[in-house]
Amino acid sequence: MQTEELNDQMQRRREEYQELLDRGINPYPYHYDVTETAAGAVAQFSDDAEPRTVGVAGRIMTIRRMGKASFAHIQDHTGKIQVYLKRDDLGEDVYKTFKLLDIGDIIGVTGFVFRTRTGEVSVHAQSLELLAKSLRPLPVPKEKTDEEGNKIVYDQFTDKELRYRKRALDLIMNPQVKEVFIKRSKLVSSMRNYLDSRGYLEVETPVLQPLYGGAAARPFVTHHNALDMKLYLRIADELYLKRLIAGGFDGVYEISKDFRNEGMDRNHNPEFTMMELYVAYKDYDWMMGLVEEMIAHISNDVNGTLVLQNGDRSIDLTPPYKRIPMLDLIKEVTGEELDPQDEAALRAAAKRLDVELDESFGPGKIIDEIFSERVEHTLIQPTFITDYPLELSPLAKKHRSKDGFVERFELYLNGSEIANAFSELNDPIDQKERLMEQANLRARGDDEAMTFDEDYIETMEYGMPPTAGLGIGIDRLTMILTGAESIRDVILFPTMRPEK
Repeated sequence: MQTEELNDQMQRRREEYQELLDRGINPYPYHYDVTETAAGAVAQFSDDAEPRTVGVAGRIMTIRRMGKASFAHIQDHTGKIQVYLKRDDLGEDVYKTFKLLDIGDIIGVTGFVFRTRTGEVSVHAQSLELLAKSLRPLPVPKEKTDEEGNKIVYDQFTDKELRYRKRALDLIMNPQVKEVFIKRSKLVSSMRNYLDSRGYLEVETPVLQPLYGGAAARPFVTHHNALDMKLYLRIADELYLKRLIAGGFDGVYEISKDFRNEGMDRNHNPEFTMMELYVAYKDYDWMMGLVEEMIAHISNDVNGTLVLQNGDRSIDLTPPYKRIPMLDLIKEVTGEELDPQDEAALRAAAKRLDVELDESFGPGKIIDEIFSERVEHTLIQPTFITDYPLELSPLAKKHRSKDGFVERFELYLNGSEIANAFSELNDPIDQKERLMEQANLRARGDDEAMTFDEDYIETMEYGMPPTAGLGIGIDRLTMILTGAESIRDVILFPTMRPEK
């Protein structure tokens, strides 16, 4: 392993580290008694009350030394607070120790809260303890004023790719990023509480599967040495959750990590989070009502409103949401009336719309490509797209009144698919035929077509009740509720291309 060459600042910090050790000071002690957060100390301060003693801890973000006294700002998970350090209060030895500290070091300060002459609520330090020495300098932004008196900030930690790669540093230098992940956590909690309150059971299903299924996607493949067998990281939870419905549970859900070996863009990461829900004796029409009610509930919990601002777009999540069949919307947007039974005509329509196709695509996939390229981006307000071609949905029930279609919907928000749901196929004869058709598509070269799962068919043959199924992308829903532009902004550690 190549050893990193130390720059001057890194070398100086190591020398300070050694001097601290020489003085008998542990640069990495075991604990500190924190009694108040930075935000709490400021919020609870009153000019009329007796001075209150607090113990605060955080990372030094600024230092201003002035001989016998100094000021510093420390940052914890709630924000920043100023600390006033006076040699006469701390003692000569402690104050000399403070001179060995740098921006980035983590300290603990006990003292009383007061307001400085400039009006800033601060902590007057009565004791100081180093909690972690930072051996690597932070990329602290600098300021300068131009000839017109304008303040210019430079050397900020703003490079998006670098921020994703070094998320800890991103959170230090851009603390507002924490709000996105706090909201994400609230979103998951709100969704879980909503489903639990309706009596649905949260379960866990295998991540490593002998066969992958439940979606059209390429899997990640691994090998189990003890069993000497190939295993796949799951691409969806669907087939296992429906086994549980067949086994007698009336409503089950799972919030899980899924993995798809596909391209990456602003809406796709190979590792992502899904919530899948299956409820017995219900259909896709009922599920639409649940989805719009649940998303409104979550938005209120997370943001306190149903009207969101995404850039210059205002999105209203107030139910009910628009519902429109897929082919009707394609005609409305493009003017093309598509016949799902005529592949040649579909390919001609795609050519007129400048939509590129692969030779392996069947009629359903062609329609899906046309929709993705020419329609999807127009769906800003919440919209349920319903009634998909049968070929696209091998796990959905045939439509009760439209030949060649299935009972399926997808929910679109801000130009992205957020949810996918079916009236689930529970006829084992029909299911077997459809999975055989998927096998034929795989033979034509469609490596995203589903595999044939004989054990799943066997389970269906024991009998599964009518069921409504749903999948919601947690990452994409978080993007909507936080205004994030990329899925990487809502995943703490997104998958990245290796640095050269």
